[in-house]
Amino acid sequence: MFEQFAAGARAAVASAVDEAALRGDRRIGTEHLLLGVLHQPGAVRALGAGLDSARAALDDLDRTALAAVGVDAQGVERAPLPVSCKRAPFTSGARAVLPRALVETRRAGSRRIAPEHLLLALLDCERPDPVAEVMTRLGTDRAAVRAHLRRTES
Repeated sequence: MFEQFAAGARAAVASAVDEAALRGDRRIGTEHLLLGVLHQPGAVRALGAGLDSARAALDDLDRTALAAVGVDAQGVERAPLPVSCKRAPFTSGARAVLPRALVETRRAGSRRIAPEHLLLALLDCERPDPVAEVMTRLGTDRAAVRAHLRRTES
């Protein structure tokens, strides 16, 4: 499927892999795909939130989850994962986003998956998927973002 990715989408996925490593995560999830897409200026404009605010929302989500099980992670920093020649696996949620992005690509009449198609697919994620919670914390109006992206691709 990656052969159908345009350069921007390939860069977004590569950035997602980097984001997962920076966070110390061993798997690439939908939240990492969102962070990777936010490396693309068009996605930032469409979402109305930048990379730093998305990272902060994800960190806050992690702290809240840990606090729910009695772990106080305030002030604790995660060490980045060491560079490995082994590719980190995608979560089932992240894997599910890729075919949805392809559907969005075809719906738009495009031949290549662009970062905007990835973002449209991520907008469809529902709780308990972490990206849904991150978008809620960012105050994302999913319908408005979806409408904006579909207007600009026409």
